[in-house]
Amino acid sequence: MTLSTMARRGDDHANVAVRPPYLFLGAIGVGAALDYVWPVPMFPDGLQLAVGLPLIAAGIVIMAAAMRRFRRAGTSVPTGLPTRTLVKSGPYRYSRNPIYAALALIHAGIGFGADSVWVLAMLLPVLPLIRWGVVAREERYLMDKFGDEYRRYRDAVPRWF
Repeated sequence: MTLSTMARRGDDHANVAVRPPYLFLGAIGVGAALDYVWPVPMFPDGLQLAVGLPLIAAGIVIMAAAMRRFRRAGTSVPTGLPTRTLVKSGPYRYSRNPIYAALALIHAGIGFGADSVWVLAMLLPVLPLIRWGVVAREERYLMDKFGDEYRRYRDAVPRWF
């Protein structure tokens, strides 16, 4: 499908199964609810934040850098909007999906920081949903839209870090 065909049909976007931030937030919410009903502590007091805060901080830094690259390139971050250019600089030199990796780090950091096995456990179903319901669709979209340029990028940069 060509770019002009996508634009005319109004489907110049990845058509992902679910918006990734909502998926992570929903999973954290389910984990928090389960933790409220059936708490399962993991760490002695004080260790939770020592483990959780660095993960959250790393996730925020990676996400901010990735989003800044999108804005500088003049392309949109939300998955339901068109991608105008292929971003290959900043964190995208090391990972094709730094925002999703950052969201996973933040999710894990919240789980550790809250000392919640359930919040951490909810990350397990989220990761394959991100991989197959979001990333796979984005990869097909980018391949259709950017062709060989995306193929070269895909072959040179790993999906994750």
